[in-house]
Amino acid sequence: MDLKDKVVLITGSSRGIGLAIAQAFAQNHAKIVLNARKPVAPAIITELKKYGNDVIDLSADITDVSAVKEMIAQIYAQFNQLDVVVNNAGIVKDGLLNRMSEEDFQSVIDTNLIGTFNVIRQAVRPMYKQRSGCFINLASVIGLTGNIGQANYAASKAGVIGLTKSVAKEVAMRNLRCNAIAPGMIATQMTQNLSSKLEQQIIDQIPLKRLGQVEEVAQAAIFLAQSDYITGQTITVDGGLTMQ
Repeated sequence: MDLKDKVVLITGSSRGIGLAIAQAFAQNHAKIVLNARKPVAPAIITELKKYGNDVIDLSADITDVSAVKEMIAQIYAQFNQLDVVVNNAGIVKDGLLNRMSEEDFQSVIDTNLIGTFNVIRQAVRPMYKQRSGCFINLASVIGLTGNIGQANYAASKAGVIGLTKSVAKEVAMRNLRCNAIAPGMIATQMTQNLSSKLEQQIIDQIPLKRLGQVEEVAQAAIFLAQSDYITGQTITVDGGLTMQ
């Protein structure tokens, strides 16, 4: 897929990995639809517009089906197409199993898994009519391996991987694709809160001996968007942490 003038929706794109993905698509001259629960900072929109294509911000809570439906309708009203959907929005509420509340478990499932489902479900029908496009879902290596204190997050991201495979099989008949990216330890605002000791312990487990960068996850998203014969796959971006 040539990304020039393609319309790309990135959920959870106000910061971190989502923002890096938006920047990468903008650099490839795509039209960008930013999304977060709250309006994205005007400076971000200005920065992305310097690459020459349209950039709009559509705030919506992806756990709210009606809000997602309206967001997709607004995209088609403005652009009359949607070519790439990057489901990046997600939350963490870590805690040991015996201390994790039902609310903390459910809210992570609602945002990370059901939110991803909501966006795909609302976007897939108009994309079927185009007979082109792709979905890229942000999973996690935790969805592959599990992790102490992250039962809710692991369950949600494992669900995203299963959802990705099932969607890929369903939409292929209409020439659509669906893949997932499973990042490992990526340097973001969340990892800035780690102690230096814990960060080093994590790095010691990574064959490439460093944290990943958000731009490296974005590169994987660009690759998947442009690769017309790859579907149903989960690409790990983890420095070799989960190699088999």
